Amino acid sequence: MPSYDSSRARFRLADRHIAVFAHLLDGETPPEELWDSLVELQRIGLIGEEGELAPVLRDLLGALADPMVMIQVEVTGEHGPVNHGVIVGQEAVFSHDGWPGEEESEYVSIEPNTLVWDLARKVNLHRGEAPADGSAEVVRVETTMGALDTAFVALGEGGGDDGAARDLVRKAVVESDAGLKDPELGRFVELVAALNATWRITTAWDGEHEGERSTMIRALAVWDCGPLGYWLREKPEEPIMPGQVTPDSPLVLVRSDSAEVWEKITDLLPDKDELIVEPLPTPEG
Repeated sequence: MPSYDSSRARFRLADRHIAVFAHLLDGETPPEELWDSLVELQRIGLIGEEGELAPVLRDLLGALADPMVMIQVEVTGEHGPVNHGVIVGQEAVFSHDGWPGEEESEYVSIEPNTLVWDLARKVNLHRGEAPADGSAEVVRVETTMGALDTAFVALGEGGGDDGAARDLVRKAVVESDAGLKDPELGRFVELVAALNATWRITTAWDGEHEGERSTMIRALAVWDCGPLGYWLREKPEEPIMPGQVTPDSPLVLVRSDSAEVWEKITDLLPDKDELIVEPLPTPEG
């Protein structure tokens, strides 16, 4: 169910509720499959009986209707993928956070100068000391996506026994990628076993490419391996198109740290001169 917290101007909304708003903004009656969603929004006062939108929605819907930058954050951990994001409008910036197993996301307005902090929070970026177990000796691992898939399958067959799981992962990876040798092989096994979450951030905006208006995209993919630190996934390179990755596709992981990851998150954001911004409509007087 959607909800609204007036004390902090927070909204809990599912994609289907956003779809209702979109139809109403376009002057359309939501289709039958969205009627239940429309009724839910009417019950909490965000939509009136005649389809009028509550004034409190102005900033959020303004950003959704005409975004300058859209940012998608996908975090995959123990509970599966969870989606977050940020909508940068001309007059307001809204951040939204998902929750494992929940349909709704929480939308809240943020200050533009806190955008990088907000993205870092969404991926749980934190400072960490350099590993003291010799892992610094291996700063790059190259294998295949097929080897990764077999490693994850083997990890799930460990039955809660960490030692047995590592042995199974190592055996599976060796069978899948005979070219991966120690010490890179051992490090890859440890990374898979220590993996806390993988995440990627994708930014999109209207820009100019070779003199033509075009959708511009930047993306970053990272493995959060807990005590073994952050590893940038250089390959497959983001953004990944459907059907682009196969079991033979290379997987390249490169050791990083929180400071470098912070800088790379910052670099995902376009400069003002990279944006094509349509002038806001002038109120009729």
